[in-house]
Amino acid sequence: MILIALGSNITGPWGSPAETLDRAVEEIAANGADVLARSSWIETKPYGVSDQPGFVNGAIEIKTTLPPEELLVMLHGIEIAAGRKRREKWGPRTLDLDIIAYDDVIMNGGDNSLNLTLPHNDLHHRSFVLLPVRELNPSWQHPVSGKTVTQMLDELAKN
Repeated sequence: MILIALGSNITGPWGSPAETLDRAVEEIAANGADVLARSSWIETKPYGVSDQPGFVNGAIEIKTTLPPEELLVMLHGIEIAAGRKRREKWGPRTLDLDIIAYDDVIMNGGDNSLNLTLPHNDLHHRSFVLLPVRELNPSWQHPVSGKTVTQMLDELAKN
């Protein structure tokens, strides 16, 4: 199961944040990935930097023959096409695409040229990622911790 998280909180060349996410899904499919499932888009509060507009977030499940690093390069290209500028960590963005999980692959960012960590190293702290993933597959298990997405959400709610 390959999971991609999508987020947007500012209007860009592809339109509103929700329109941008719709277009991003189309672009992912046009670049050789089969989109198997798409969550609904949810409105969420900003994460990390609070003085910015709220986000529209969601997740998709895809199938692709691209290995993880090549998939990340493809996603970065789509972000750039959508007007993404990497200025401030956790700052406003037209589009953010993150590989959350790539089957059961475990990668440490320091071990590869793109600093890609799989599964995403902070997903268990992010309800805006976990909620859409739960919508897609409530029994999905984190390949390192073995916890289901539902268990991770329950732990977040307790903290």
